[in-house]
Amino acid sequence: MPVFLDVCLAGLGLYLVKQLVFARASPPLPPGPSGWPLVRNLFDFPSKKAWLKFADLADQYGDIFSMSVLGTQTIILNSAKTTSDILDKQSAICSNRPHLVMADDLIGWDKGFLFMQYGERFRQTRKFFHHHLGTRTSLAAFSSVEEEETRRFLMNVLKSPEDLLDHIRKTAGSIILKISYGYSVQESNDPLVKLANDAMENISMVATPGAFLVDILPILQYLPEWFPGAGFQRDAKRYRQLVVETVTRPYQFVLDQLANGTARPSFTTKLLEGAREATAEEEDVIMWSSLSMYLADMIRQVVSAIYSFFLAMTIYPEVQKQAQMELDAVIGTDRLPSLDDRDALPYISAICKEVLRWYVVTPLAVPHVCTGDIIYNGFLIPKGSYLIPNIWSILHDETTYPDPEIFRPERFLGNNPQPDPQNACFGYGRRICPGLHLAEASIFISVAMSLSVFKVLRYVENGVAIIPEVIMQEGTVSHPKPFKCRITPRSSKVEAIIHGVN
Repeated sequence: MPVFLDVCLAGLGLYLVKQLVFARASPPLPPGPSGWPLVRNLFDFPSKKAWLKFADLADQYGDIFSMSVLGTQTIILNSAKTTSDILDKQSAICSNRPHLVMADDLIGWDKGFLFMQYGERFRQTRKFFHHHLGTRTSLAAFSSVEEEETRRFLMNVLKSPEDLLDHIRKTAGSIILKISYGYSVQESNDPLVKLANDAMENISMVATPGAFLVDILPILQYLPEWFPGAGFQRDAKRYRQLVVETVTRPYQFVLDQLANGTARPSFTTKLLEGAREATAEEEDVIMWSSLSMYLADMIRQVVSAIYSFFLAMTIYPEVQKQAQMELDAVIGTDRLPSLDDRDALPYISAICKEVLRWYVVTPLAVPHVCTGDIIYNGFLIPKGSYLIPNIWSILHDETTYPDPEIFRPERFLGNNPQPDPQNACFGYGRRICPGLHLAEASIFISVAMSLSVFKVLRYVENGVAIIPEVIMQEGTVSHPKPFKCRITPRSSKVEAIIHGVN
């Protein structure tokens, strides 16, 4: 017995020495709040407007700091340099996503591009996007769709300017459905639009790590739905059916159109043309790639950005005046601008950049997960850590963008322009949004066409012009709090142009 005890004590001693030596040899984690025993920083994670809290913590701990929740290390990245150094330069091991039991295993979103783990399927999907939408040249095939739907947007705003946000949403949905599937949206109560809205609402709900207890305690996924506290199983069952319908229904529409010879050119038809002898697995990748296009966060980002543009024009009439002077000088007043005019309209392009920087539509990026240890500036970022870029902090850094709360397109013009916000807005490394060129084109054509035909004025109440507040709402994609403005035709001639192009 004493021998056995001696062996146990010796083993324990060796273990403790090893742990002590390893602790001394291993670099420290990035600094951060100390937290509590067992739960660590569980109660330090802000539940509302986390980007502001993280910016405050960055002032205290630096532009990279760490928090730990129930054993998962979370690293918050608060500067452009730190974020690029880690997510761009170390992209080979920083391109994974958190594994979310509710979203991935129980509901079935794991094949969607947003949730997909980094691997061969991810690379194939990204290749599809890059080939057909990854450059201005490849995107030119769909320019007519963007311009046609934006003209229809002008008509709708002219008829009912008070429904501005609804018109923006409908136009974004119409563009993406026509490009993805060659599908034309009905004027009202369109079934695929409703399906997409329901699916995106579900994605927004389940995309946050830790949103469900089963994400923190995966063993709960094996509870039967009748078990007390397992109501999430019933929700998952219902949402899984939504996923199946959302994946198959628009895809079947394209197959039916191809079969009867009426299919319009679309992202899906191009993928199918390139894989005429596709295996079941390859067809599954095509089907989900089309869906990822259809349900991309990019749609909600575009909606938020265009609505933010109208907010900025309401607050800053001098910017609107300068933009319309450029449009009148370059385009004239006898036609609408097109995507071919982009290079000739630098001030309009600067407005589009400033919209993305001024009102940050994704204040916190979707977390990356590192698949190996990283040493950065003497700190250890352990394998499996969540990496969350604070996009709001990056784009409102006063050292990079002086007076960040002011809407100032001129900051992107001249001999020393400030950094383009594209990288921060559309992602880093191998997780960069594959539809970024489509998003930029949608924002540009909406801004240019709207300013060419409309005046955006402040709402007048009791004889007083109201300057709306800039209030960011919660969500993985943030939308400005609804505001009032007046939208009127610039002239009767312009009104005739809108009617003429319909």
